[in-house]
Amino acid sequence: MPRTAREKSKSGIYHIVWRGANRQEIFHDEEDRFKYATILEKYKNRSQLIVYAWCLMGNHVHLLIREGNEELSTTMKRIAVSYAMYYNWKYKTTGHLFQDRFKSENVETDTYLRTVVRYIHQNPVKAGMVHKVEEWKWSSCQAYYDIQTIFNNLIERNFVINMFSKVERVAIKRFKEFNEKQNNDNCLDDFEYMRRLSDDEARSEIKKFLYGVEIAHVKSLPRLERNEILKKVKTIEGVSQRQAARILGISANLIFKA
Repeated sequence: MPRTAREKSKSGIYHIVWRGANRQEIFHDEEDRFKYATILEKYKNRSQLIVYAWCLMGNHVHLLIREGNEELSTTMKRIAVSYAMYYNWKYKTTGHLFQDRFKSENVETDTYLRTVVRYIHQNPVKAGMVHKVEEWKWSSCQAYYDIQTIFNNLIERNFVINMFSKVERVAIKRFKEFNEKQNNDNCLDDFEYMRRLSDDEARSEIKKFLYGVEIAHVKSLPRLERNEILKKVKTIEGVSQRQAARILGISANLIFKA
């Protein structure tokens, strides 16, 4: 069946979630996240995109953006292709990195826009990656809190900040209170927060797929047998591929390629 065309947002603003294919990790280290943010900034400037909020997780990206001078899907494809080329070069892999199609929802009111900003910023906290929203440096939160980062110019924060007060100091204080408030926000319904497992928890989950093989012996298995195990390990929610590689004592590239 042909895909249903996206409904155009009257405001031109969209909340976007783009996941790795098969929910695979798309960012394995800080260099990867830095590269994606750099690419995002490049195409933001080129297409006159406006970014209100962003967050780079392990296997997905959150963006709150206003469409620029070209179709949103075109801009997003440029960003995805550019990052995938970098990823495949760095990790010597091939094939699709992202899901075929990003998920999006229209953001038509100021109230919902503020909600989505908070939802995006709280992702790392609800996933158990940090304790406070400002501790996750791969999001727009620090820029909103007036903490200087190299990506402060990536976002347009005044549009949101001015909703809280015309006095900047007061606006930031009120925004922080709103941004950190406990909530049951559920934007883009199919999203589920994934808690990162500790090494002990991850080791226990990995053992379930080894069928009697000792963890220390996985790296010595024949390639085909080893890859079958690694493919299953990659599906364990809450276990990063780098974490699995560390536990199994193998190269991270072996897991990426499996």
